[in-house]
Amino acid sequence: MSCPHVVEARLQPPRASQSVHREDCTQCFDSIDEPEGLNVCLSCFNGGCIGDRNHAELHQKLSGHPLVLNIRRTKKPKVEREEPPKKMSKLAIAAETENDRYDTHTSVFCYGCSGKEIERTTGNLPAVIDGVMSAMTFARQTEVQAWEQEINPCEHTLCLEQEASKQLESQNLAHCANCDLKENLWLCLQCGNLGCGRAQFGGVGGNSHGLAHFDTTQHPVAVKLGSITPEGNCDIYCYSCNDEKSDPEIQAHLHHWGIDIAEREKTEKSLTEMQIEQNLRWEFSMTSEDGKELKPLFGPGFTGLKNLGNSCYLASTLQCLFALPSFKERYYEKVKSSLLEVLNPAEDLETQLRKIADGLLSGRYSKPDSDVASEYSTELPHQKGLAPAMLKALIGKDHEEFSTMRQQDAFELLLHLFSHIERSRHPEGLEDPVSDFRFVLEQRLECLGCHKVAYRTDTQDNISVSVPARRIKTPDVVMDGVGEAEAGKDKKDTFEPVTIKECLDIFTADELVQFTCKSCGSKQGAKKRSGFKTFPKVLAINCRRFDIVNWVPMKLDIPVIVEDGALSLDKYLSSGLRPGEELLPDDQGEDNPAFIPNEAAMSQLEAMGFPKHRCEKALYNTGNSDTEQAMNWLFGHMEDPDIDEPLVISSGGGGAKAGPSQDQIDIVTGMGFTAAQAKKALKECNGNVEAAVEWIFGHMDDNFDDDQPMLEAPKEKSDPGSQELPAEFKLNSIICHKGGSIHAGHYVAFIRKELEDGESWVLFNDEKVVQSGDAEEMKKFAYVYFFKRA
Repeated sequence: MSCPHVVEARLQPPRASQSVHREDCTQCFDSIDEPEGLNVCLSCFNGGCIGDRNHAELHQKLSGHPLVLNIRRTKKPKVEREEPPKKMSKLAIAAETENDRYDTHTSVFCYGCSGKEIERTTGNLPAVIDGVMSAMTFARQTEVQAWEQEINPCEHTLCLEQEASKQLESQNLAHCANCDLKENLWLCLQCGNLGCGRAQFGGVGGNSHGLAHFDTTQHPVAVKLGSITPEGNCDIYCYSCNDEKSDPEIQAHLHHWGIDIAEREKTEKSLTEMQIEQNLRWEFSMTSEDGKELKPLFGPGFTGLKNLGNSCYLASTLQCLFALPSFKERYYEKVKSSLLEVLNPAEDLETQLRKIADGLLSGRYSKPDSDVASEYSTELPHQKGLAPAMLKALIGKDHEEFSTMRQQDAFELLLHLFSHIERSRHPEGLEDPVSDFRFVLEQRLECLGCHKVAYRTDTQDNISVSVPARRIKTPDVVMDGVGEAEAGKDKKDTFEPVTIKECLDIFTADELVQFTCKSCGSKQGAKKRSGFKTFPKVLAINCRRFDIVNWVPMKLDIPVIVEDGALSLDKYLSSGLRPGEELLPDDQGEDNPAFIPNEAAMSQLEAMGFPKHRCEKALYNTGNSDTEQAMNWLFGHMEDPDIDEPLVISSGGGGAKAGPSQDQIDIVTGMGFTAAQAKKALKECNGNVEAAVEWIFGHMDDNFDDDQPMLEAPKEKSDPGSQELPAEFKLNSIICHKGGSIHAGHYVAFIRKELEDGESWVLFNDEKVVQSGDAEEMKKFAYVYFFKRA
């Protein structure tokens, strides 16, 4: 039938920049594979399911958009092949196409015409339909980009000044200027020096002479000779930025040294190819000790998440969080019967977290799929898994690291996600689930001269503990299996096991610090000790096992022993001010340690090689919460004459509690906001610049009078957590990592679950969910531990 709404709607095909959600619903994981299919709005291209949940109808009521394209996909019958199909390569994504496997059916319906099907040739409907069907879907776009790093030029490649040219040795005869290596050679584009690179995955040799050349000359840009192709593709590395970069003038810069790219032949793998190969190799065993395949699990709470390329850090973190009561209740159990009325669900954090919760916990999508055959047995198919593409894009938006397709640190992602959830609005009756992680850490400082004391408190949602490295001198021992630090190396250091209690003992032990006492004038220093003033319901512990190699944190395989029984934290409870103790004056001048740096952010900055005093200053001036903002502050203040002096605080308090710093105010006002807006927003957001900007946009009706008198006294907030004893915790889940660096390798989650045959550990390895049984070895090398209060 003809429809008058086609002309009225003024439909246009989707632009290249628009997201077309034509694979799954933006509010749940129902997809075009459902019997009813998926309705795609032809005005804004939102995807809505039309089954029992009918999110498509909800979107129509909110938006008023009448026309939808129904897309339904069915599997084609399998055709028997005389020859086996070609093996699909991650590097060559174009293999079997969607059209080879599925039949796709489309129809146009109009809600304005009582939901009737209409003639698809009316007006410009054909062009719009073709545009929707040919547009790259949101999820597919993510998958394709997942194996391509986002590499851009930098100031050093754009402003490169080359020295006088000279003739280089031919490609076959070239070798490192400092050793005899003839592979993994890097050409300094500034002076023409040839230096070998760092040792690479797969046994590629390297003595880091290229890096040594940079340390000596400060020539930043080098190109890997063996990676140059006739098309002009090659690996370019900037040592100053410590990252891969691109060079728009690479052809001219190479020609300066007598290299004609048209005559070059690629002889070595690129860095991207090696990273992909390495990440694919980090597989966690899916078989038991007797060689039998681990049993796949299905149903509520046993749903896997697809790896979007390098997104295993996200999948493992989400699995651990949504196995906890606070996240289950907040985003699933208390809201599953209600519908969120949001015009743009794909851009709404509340909607996407509920979507993830429903996907993981409902069991609706946890079913065996014959297309996902096991590599060990065709009789044990796994599930298809859900693609968390919308949530990944949303929480990574405008973030320097999480917006890319590179592997990231799962612990940093956890803190980033906590920050987003804390800043989001929580409807009445629904609590912030991160509150279960919060507790108060108390710091006690005692002057070594007069023995007067000072106490400071800091609210935290995690702790990051150091793991002592005690090497066992057995260089010829060959290790395999769990905890392998770097593929291609058979000989490596081994370490004595360390208990989690020893790590906590070190975390709460006395530490000597520089201190000038204004009470007695002593410069002997002070003893500083941290303890728990309250305990959380869930304690997240990040175990730091790193060593800095060429300014890159490399993981050490130190076993951490965690007992199966309850972990008692009673002895770590801080006693507070004791009888007979005398407090130091509130104003301790320049040496007053009123500021307590965020433990997790501090440890991450120190792991990057920044000195302690610089880290403290950066965190103090950026709100004491965000590692990225602190790092940017450091890069902007490297030339400050007092950058290495101890932190000076003019009065008691620290960081956000002392009010926003001028640097923070300048950042916000530099975006076009007034000083009053900046001050108030920064105070409301504890100095977090990113959150402050969002807060301003959400409170535009505020008069932003920072100095207005308080009409009533603010309500005193109680400390998060509990002081109740005994404080016993049981390990609930772990995030494990394989690989030499936290920014490469592979992450999985092990979660303690109640199964039909009793309690057992369950392995969540991307879309694969299997009963693991014994996780003792994995517990020793976990990266993040989640302890639940017993």
